[in-house]
Amino acid sequence: QVQLVESGGGLVQAGGSLRLSCAASGRTISSYTMAWFRQTPGKEREFVGLILRGSDSTWYVDSVKGRFTISRDNAKNTVYLQMNSLRPEDTAVYYCAADYRQNILTSAAEYAYWGQGAQVTVSS
Repeated sequence: QVQLVESGGGLVQAGGSLRLSCAASGRTISSYTMAWFRQTPGKEREFVGLILRGSDSTWYVDSVKGRFTISRDNAKNTVYLQMNSLRPEDTAVYYCAADYRQNILTSAAEYAYWGQGAQVTVSS
């Protein structure tokens, strides 16, 4: 099993940037498709993007394309979510998730392993 811990959240003004980290332990991240989700109160967890197991191929929800970038550092066993041009509607708790399948999985129900979440607040 893999354990995931997010860090890097915080408060930023609209137009600013933040980078979230998801540090993994127990297994190497290269064994997993790694995804980022976000959630606001009263809403379901929303898919943000992923990086596929075994490659650097990434997929993103339309609302973050061109602004967010997912990458991984296998040596540090860490996945990153670089968020630029942030908007108030990006405010949410952000979660990283892992699944061993090499598929484009956009439903939270597909992922067995989750971090504890990191709060991102974007002020207008």
